[in-house]
Amino acid sequence: MAEVVRLSHRAVDGLGLLWLEGEVTQVSQPASGHVYFSLRDKDAVLPAVMWGREATRLRFAIEAGQRLRVRGRLGVYDRDGKLQLYADFAEPAGAGAEALALEQLKAKLAAEGMFAADKKRPLPRFPRRIGVVTSRSGAAIHDIIRTVQRRMPTPILIADCAVQGPSAPNQLVNGMAMVVRAGVDVLIIGRGGGAATELSAFNHERVVRTISRCPVPVISAVGHETDLSLSDLAADARASTPTAAAELAVADGNAISDVLAKERRRLDREIHHCLDRARQDLDRATLALHNRGERSLALTRASLHLLQQRLAALHPRARLQARYSQLAELERRLLAMHPGPRVAKGRQEHQALVARAEAAIRRRLQVRRAELGRIGAQLHALSPLAVLERGYAMVSAGDTLVRDAASVTAGDHLRIRLARGALDVTVDRKDES
Repeated sequence: MAEVVRLSHRAVDGLGLLWLEGEVTQVSQPASGHVYFSLRDKDAVLPAVMWGREATRLRFAIEAGQRLRVRGRLGVYDRDGKLQLYADFAEPAGAGAEALALEQLKAKLAAEGMFAADKKRPLPRFPRRIGVVTSRSGAAIHDIIRTVQRRMPTPILIADCAVQGPSAPNQLVNGMAMVVRAGVDVLIIGRGGGAATELSAFNHERVVRTISRCPVPVISAVGHETDLSLSDLAADARASTPTAAAELAVADGNAISDVLAKERRRLDREIHHCLDRARQDLDRATLALHNRGERSLALTRASLHLLQQRLAALHPRARLQARYSQLAELERRLLAMHPGPRVAKGRQEHQALVARAEAAIRRRLQVRRAELGRIGAQLHALSPLAVLERGYAMVSAGDTLVRDAASVTAGDHLRIRLARGALDVTVDRKDES
């Protein structure tokens, strides 16, 4: 039986190298690295195996459901006596291997949450330094520098690196590490326009992971309107061109100046309104103070008039007049009575009363003089003449007091009341400040 199996193996091996196309099913890859799968079409299923060294050369992973073109030799496995294909190369039957590998890497990174929207960080509004990772000789860096200087001049740290070719991924990663260590607030990575096939460096897994782990916000500016690289998906913001990336990185200084000018005009208007309201409040307070002064002056005048009446009632002349009236009445009564001893006694009493009255009047006069002096001092302190004694003057136009220079005009005749005397003057000019 073993001989038959070996003869079968030699028979099918004689067919040489074959190219087969079919749908992949039943894929398994043990720890050895070999890939075991089956190819199926509508009529048959053929087992296949690809050894680990060939599998590592593929740019994509073989997965169930793919349609592949596989190259290899047919053989019969001795232990099972089973026909199978020993494959040494495979490629997608539809899309190319690179496109398939890109889709697989995109799906892998998306499953890790690397493209999630909640991972996107906001860009700083006013960065102190911008890092740019691109080729120093390309047009992209000149567009970025020109745009930043036009909008809002900001220091730029440039990491020169290749943007295509085998060494590009490693240089891009090292460039990002360098500018981050140097200290930047935002990082721009990208290149100018070019063919879609030249984007492989920005689809490299290491580059994408470095962008995702970058400690500062990253703007991807690959320069392709329609082609979306994995770097675009991992970055915090995506710009279609390097110029657009620079516009995202810095604010528009002219627009900010316009906003500041508008706010300043608004603030000036508010300040003028506040000043106008303050002037109105001051005018109202001045008028209220004047009214209070007038009322206080009227009350003081009334009090003075009342005190004058009380002083007049307490004056010794009035008291003496009252005593004289009493004495006249007593004299009348004495004359009506017998003029004998009663007259003599009455005279004595009269003299005693007169003496007591004079003594009482003198004491009253002393008290009233002291009270009159105190009241006179109060009157002097409240009198407008005391204010004039301190160097002030009252200016009047006719019967009206002048309180504001705006109420008179050049040529008006005014009267100035001083502490002693008055002046009649004519207005030559006025200063309203």
